[in-house]
Amino acid sequence: MKSSPHRPSIELLFKRGLGSAEIARRLQISSSTVRNVVAAIKKRGDASEVKKSGRPRSVNTRNTRAIIKKRIIRNDGLSLNRMASQLGIARSTVQSIVKNDLKLKSYKLRRGQYLSDKSKAMRLEKCRKLLQHFQVRRVSDVIWTDEKIFTIEPLPNRQNQRQLLSKDDSMSPKRRLAHNRLFPKSVMKINSEVYQKIVLMDNLLPWVTQHFAGGPFILQQDWAPSHGSRSTLAVLEAHFPGFLDKNLWPASSPDLNPMDFSVWGMLEGKIAGKVFATVDDLKAALEVAWASIDDGYLRRTVNSVKKRLRACVKARGSNFEILL
Repeated sequence: MKSSPHRPSIELLFKRGLGSAEIARRLQISSSTVRNVVAAIKKRGDASEVKKSGRPRSVNTRNTRAIIKKRIIRNDGLSLNRMASQLGIARSTVQSIVKNDLKLKSYKLRRGQYLSDKSKAMRLEKCRKLLQHFQVRRVSDVIWTDEKIFTIEPLPNRQNQRQLLSKDDSMSPKRRLAHNRLFPKSVMKINSEVYQKIVLMDNLLPWVTQHFAGGPFILQQDWAPSHGSRSTLAVLEAHFPGFLDKNLWPASSPDLNPMDFSVWGMLEGKIAGKVFATVDDLKAALEVAWASIDDGYLRRTVNSVKKRLRACVKARGSNFEILL
């Protein structure tokens, strides 16, 4: 019987209970090859061959490479482990074919906000307005605000959300996004009364009064329901004049807010890998991490906002971080 490089794969699938026709279909090889190997398994208990002199043939064949390439074209997010299991070959073989023969690399999915066509048009219009606004006002005078939920549970592992791409395609629109929800259902909602009293009046206003000492400042906030209610807008007009209102600050734009696109990630990185027994322990660690953030990093991060606004305009309001 002619030697087949698919012997291990056939044996593995046969022992999993698959019939000859199904094995041939999965491996995309002839039914006669499968039947011959299966007959050898039934006769000797395994698909091993009588050892011959010379170099053994590799499972990395033209047919195997073609199968793997076709599967990646259909689903470039398919894990190498799963592909190896389906084909009944070693993961190292799949990895070698993907890297050396197909010239592909596994990239983490970029993270970004889901944007409808309407949202993109709105972002384009308001980013243009903000660029004009910051020709007169200083971006360093903006008080950037955002909410973030930290928990004592470990962060989800996003390393497994990956995509197989060539180096050229890694910076193209083919690079997929893992979409974020702007206001996740699991996050506790803050109503207008709490936002106005606890956030704006009891905490932010005293800090602004001390820090800016009567000088100019600009308050930025997202447009969660409690931030845009009539009563909240009245408080903003009275105590935070010049805030970035809905005519200027675009909704669905965490990629324009330094807190979202950089600072929260910095804080998460500083406490990553640590175990906290209580919420108070977590809070104390976050306060230490916050105090350790370098002022130079914050200046560079804030100064990058105008670059991001220009990139958003270039992307016509769409996700733009691939342009940075």
